[in-house]
Amino acid sequence: MRAVNLLPKDDRRQRGAEARRQNPVLIGGVSGAVLVTAILCAWFLTASGGVANNQKRRDAAQAELAATPVPAPTSSDSSALEQEKGARVAALSGALGTRLAWDRVLREFALVLPDDVWLTSLSAQSPSAGGGTAGFSIIGRTYSQDGVARLLARLALVPHLTNVTLQSSASTVSETGRKVVEFTINATLKGVGA
Repeated sequence: MRAVNLLPKDDRRQRGAEARRQNPVLIGGVSGAVLVTAILCAWFLTASGGVANNQKRRDAAQAELAATPVPAPTSSDSSALEQEKGARVAALSGALGTRLAWDRVLREFALVLPDDVWLTSLSAQSPSAGGGTAGFSIIGRTYSQDGVARLLARLALVPHLTNVTLQSSASTVSETGRKVVEFTINATLKGVGA
């Protein structure tokens, strides 16, 4: 006997559709690939449009830069500036050469002043621009000659003072009736311009 197919031809087509319905993973994978491809294409088109805009702006900026004239350097201006700079440096050097840091000198003096010594007068003279010496003179009082000797020894340690000498020292009675020693000390300031 011979085999005869009694099934209609439409049955095979229905089986293929059923097979496709039965494989959702395959359908999801294909549709996901199509979606990713569409997103990448849209991103590429957007990015290429932005690149084109940036290139147009760059070209416009380069054209504007090329159109800007370059100023020619003038040698007379630079030589005048060099001369002015040299004059200013010379003036500053001259001013700093005779400068004396009075705050430092007075701070050093205050640090070595003994507790039992008080000043009635202090005079200091800055050096002149012609190279004169700077003087430092103090008049004060203490309770004994030992206090005067202690002040002289301490003043000799001050780095900015040199030639510290006792001009005069005499015993006297103060306004309160107490016996005190009145003294005058002279010194020369050194380190001018340092």
